[in-house]
Amino acid sequence: MTTELTYLALTLILALVQVFLPAGARTVEFGLKWNAGPRDETPTATKPLTGRLERAQANLFETLPLFIGAVLIAHVSGEDGVLTLWGTALYFWARVAYLPLYALGVPYIRSLVWLVSLAGLILILTALFI
Repeated sequence: MTTELTYLALTLILALVQVFLPAGARTVEFGLKWNAGPRDETPTATKPLTGRLERAQANLFETLPLFIGAVLIAHVSGEDGVLTLWGTALYFWARVAYLPLYALGVPYIRSLVWLVSLAGLILILTALFI
């Protein structure tokens, strides 16, 4: 397996973690009865951490399909190289750093880290066309 595919697999594990973190925070906030019930109505999160984890998850899921597609296209077309290696590494590690920064409510640095992940994605896409 290439390094790029390894980073893709690690990013999918990160996505799974980001499914469970807000789910656990909602269970803590709304209770086990709510979690086990039909959840016809999900109350609005009142604890900052719950909302932040939900938004961090949504943020990852906005670019994750693009990342998956770009990595797979690069791999299938044989365009793996320096740009895809750097791009996948930047995307993954920035997404790892982004989660605690968002959860802790750190402004500005969080946005810069998001830009690093975007730069990683752009590097992968660039590799497809040069």
